Amino acid sequence: MPVDFLTDAQKRRYGRYPEEVSAVQLARFFHIDDTDRALIGQRRGDANRLGFALQLLTVRFLGTFLSNPVDVPATVVGHVARQLGIDASCLPRYLDREPTRHEHRAEIREFYGYRDFSPPWSFRLSRWLFLRAWLGSERPSLLFDLGTSWLVEHKILLPGVTTLTCLVARIRERTANRLWQRLCALPSTEQQDGLEALLQIPEGARYNSHLDRLRRSPTRVSAPALIVALQRYEELRALGVGKLDFSGIPPVRIKHLARYAATAWAPTLARMPRQRRIAMLLAFVSVYEVNALDDAWTC
Repeated sequence: MPVDFLTDAQKRRYGRYPEEVSAVQLARFFHIDDTDRALIGQRRGDANRLGFALQLLTVRFLGTFLSNPVDVPATVVGHVARQLGIDASCLPRYLDREPTRHEHRAEIREFYGYRDFSPPWSFRLSRWLFLRAWLGSERPSLLFDLGTSWLVEHKILLPGVTTLTCLVARIRERTANRLWQRLCALPSTEQQDGLEALLQIPEGARYNSHLDRLRRSPTRVSAPALIVALQRYEELRALGVGKLDFSGIPPVRIKHLARYAATAWAPTLARMPRQRRIAMLLAFVSVYEVNALDDAWTC
């Protein structure tokens, strides 16, 4: 399963401020309530109060602390400074003493309950992502973004980008293997042989396999087209796939496999590991058997 599925823009955006912070984001993530104000007020000096507030609101918004805590968009600095009644020009002085910045981070983590990405939270995220990946067909980049949002929501400090991408890749590989295994276990040995026979090229044909022929829907509304459509339906129905119990497998995953099998070259499918190949062909037949009947009705 590929790991490098993020674009360069997504990698740069991870754990960093966007170029522009919207008014909605300012109102939602950068509002200082009474609890925040009381904790911020314990700092000595305007620079420490503003710097502490920015570290607090940054981890609340991004889910991580910045190595340079003042590397924050000017709109955010101004918005926070106005709430505190502080002149934003004092902010550079917050960098004068590095131990203070680390002490502030530790205090924010303890007071607001932020935790590292480690057990049991890494297990809980894995379980949550596995459920999403099993029940749906979301792209890995979307799962990555959803996982990031989950971490921010649960106050888990973001791990490195590679750690999270590897986790998403492992989860997708596990769900894919589980899907292929369950689908491959449904048909009998005879049915599996019938499915694999779809990849064979009929005698006298040069390129097209049985699968290629069954993938083609009628293009005309006529009596000959109706006969061909019915023959196509009977050929798919003869494999007996419609009698199998697919209740334990999410329909969206079956349709996703069927779409792939409907467009992939037959030699590509033939080179797949047997378990995956059977799963692909089974998904194709289960979906296209219904489609073939609909095609016959339209003729």
